[in-house]
Amino acid sequence: MYAYAFLEDFVLLYPVYAVLFAKSGMSAAAISSLFVIWSVTSFALEIPTGVWADVFSRRSLLTIAPILTGAGFALWTLVPSYPAFALGFVLWGAGGALRSGTLQALVYEELARCGASGAYPRVIGRTHAMGMLAVMAATGLAGPVLAAGGYRVVGIASVAACLLCASAARSLPDSRGRAERGPAYRKVFRDGLAEVRRMPAVRRSLLIVAVLMGTAGALDEYVPLLARSTGARPSAVPLLVLVVTAGMTVGGWLAGRGARWAAPALAVAACCLALGAGSGQAAGLVLVALAFGVLEWAMSGADARLQEQIDDESRATVTSVAGFGSEVVAVLTYSAYALGSTWAGPGPLFALSAVPFLLTALVMGRMPAD
Repeated sequence: MYAYAFLEDFVLLYPVYAVLFAKSGMSAAAISSLFVIWSVTSFALEIPTGVWADVFSRRSLLTIAPILTGAGFALWTLVPSYPAFALGFVLWGAGGALRSGTLQALVYEELARCGASGAYPRVIGRTHAMGMLAVMAATGLAGPVLAAGGYRVVGIASVAACLLCASAARSLPDSRGRAERGPAYRKVFRDGLAEVRRMPAVRRSLLIVAVLMGTAGALDEYVPLLARSTGARPSAVPLLVLVVTAGMTVGGWLAGRGARWAAPALAVAACCLALGAGSGQAAGLVLVALAFGVLEWAMSGADARLQEQIDDESRATVTSVAGFGSEVVAVLTYSAYALGSTWAGPGPLFALSAVPFLLTALVMGRMPAD
């Protein structure tokens, strides 16, 4: 499981693909349109692939996902052009959608079959942590590899990581027998949505997961801008970003511990985010790192609570609804940040973004204990 998570994100193209696009003659508008294609693909396929994961083999879908992503990276490497970049993002979006909801469903179900469902937040949190470690490693290696072999070697290494990830997926446990697979696609889809409609607790958990994942995931994209706004030297910005990434990694690794303190911890994280970002100082990134670490820890706990409330037959479907919701929240966050940037800098905007987390903490504090 951890090898799969590491290899999935050990992609040397991650920190340099935007530069590759620009080097290939893409304008800022063209690059933005590629991101739109990526987002639209993810939106369109999120829930359908979740239903598919409840109908067919989850391990098979997790094997196909990195192959699709790797095919997209191969196109970028071999024929760098706008059509190839666009098709690559479609393949990457499809691969991401196949994984979203599927991995969580497989992990929870396999643990439950062993009588160890209580270990889910720890396992899924450490899975996220391994992914972040892979990103850190890929970021550190991308520069030297790019200098030594150029974008083609970086691309080949990224495709190789995806193929190794697909190989690792074949070793994942998947004890669902064929008798448990194959219910009608429409029935699974209807049952999943019906479960959301009839269970208020599931709806609350879906909302919490969507807000935490969507807002935190979107804000993560702006951390370099926050670091730069502190007046740090350009060479120091990656190090400040690394501090925040390290905080998230620690938070993921500690997931599953102290779950009863989720609401107050989230409130403290919101305060740390506001104070650290609002300070305007590079040292404030330490508080931001602490906030992101708590958010990562809380996300794993919220995901675990959701998994405990849904049925196996529609687990991936409902989890994909949460993924879809997080994408919606992310787009709203991007839009709010873009609008707010016309009158405020990254520091005040990050400080303001603490409000959704504080409100979520209040909601979690009022939820009945399990």
